[in-house]
Amino acid sequence: MDFATSTSGKVQRQLDRLWSLSPGADILGLERISALLDRLGNPQEHLPPVLHVAGTNGKGSTCAFLRSAIEAAGLTAHVYTSPHLVRFNERIRIAGTLIEDEALAALLEEVLDASEGTGADGIGASFFEVTTAAAFLAFARTPADACIIEVGLGGRLDATNVIARPLVTGIAQLGVDHQFFLGDTPEEIAGEKAGIAKPGVPLVTMRYPDKIAARVAAVARAAGAPVSAAGGPWLFATDRGKLTYKDAAGRIETPLPSLAGPHQPENLALAIALLRHQNRLTIPPEAFRVAAETTTWPARMQRLGTGPLTDLLPRGSELWLDGGHNPAAGTSVATALHDILLGEGRARKAKLVLGMLSNKDPAGLLAPFADLADTLHAVPVPNHEHHDPESLAAVARTLGIAADVAPDIHAALSAIAADAGDAPATVLILGSLYLAGEVLAANGEPPS
Repeated sequence: MDFATSTSGKVQRQLDRLWSLSPGADILGLERISALLDRLGNPQEHLPPVLHVAGTNGKGSTCAFLRSAIEAAGLTAHVYTSPHLVRFNERIRIAGTLIEDEALAALLEEVLDASEGTGADGIGASFFEVTTAAAFLAFARTPADACIIEVGLGGRLDATNVIARPLVTGIAQLGVDHQFFLGDTPEEIAGEKAGIAKPGVPLVTMRYPDKIAARVAAVARAAGAPVSAAGGPWLFATDRGKLTYKDAAGRIETPLPSLAGPHQPENLALAIALLRHQNRLTIPPEAFRVAAETTTWPARMQRLGTGPLTDLLPRGSELWLDGGHNPAAGTSVATALHDILLGEGRARKAKLVLGMLSNKDPAGLLAPFADLADTLHAVPVPNHEHHDPESLAAVARTLGIAADVAPDIHAALSAIAADAGDAPATVLILGSLYLAGEVLAANGEPPS
């Protein structure tokens, strides 16, 4: 279950209730969330037009591009994403603004009261189900032009999948993750993600290997949803600093995304495709260009600014942060790191700081960094079950990366600085979005 605290006493009281009432683990299924929403008047039936996005990696960035494009068009959007990095409020953005503490506390209280019921009438809703219900209540009560909803886990049985008729649905990059819940093979996981398909609603996807694409198509066909995959009805390419998108309605050119990483152009292209496969929102081409240039998404190859953590490193150093925690993310982040090192025009390698939850695959994440990093400092992930830092260091050593352990981020960066002397270092912290949240808070850069 997600760990959450708040500096607001009113919000914290409700979060404490949530901790005490929740089952204490991720549980999938639509029965509890449906019952809870029914007690609350079924707010999911009264939302602005919904763009529903699933995927293993990239769905958060895709949602960020969607929001930027919609707002650049002069429209407003509610946004529901997870997990939060520093403040619980980050999960619920109302018409462009993070939810305020007073409103959040009142919503959580209302939802928790409904979930508890009386005696045997308690629903026993999970942390994510309560949060989802609170978001839907907030969105139903405040006007906006659109609603961007990120799937929490999987798709078919995710709490967000109670939305009966979204405007459009989408699936970002697929990979192997959360096998305990979603299946052991890429095809099984793809089938669960495709479970957000709805009758007559376009399902827009990236281009996948044949077996995965066939599974997605089969699930969509059974649901009565038309599939529009990259490489078919819509195409994109990058060249000379620009992205070119094409579909039956025409061609759009944008700059490459300001978000770092070779995977971000495809996330931008997917966002463009999603908005081009609906007819309720008018998004001019210029809005996509603005989205490419202005979209930010914390802890996705984010270069940290001046703060207590960056000040620990030698002058001229770079401190990067990414919450990537699975093999597919490792490949994308390693490519981005390679480009950063190449752009510096130096032969130096990167210094890694790694913390990972216990259900993640450290070898799969780290393998792409074998030739890019010369040292790694393994750290715990506070308040979550995590891989023992010694075990992470051992995995790094098998890849030829010199590794040590540290009790926390501060100690890891101090050790890197001591080893570097006066020489600038390129440091990347990765492995967990929860760890990323600790880093952003410690450096004074909470998402806003």
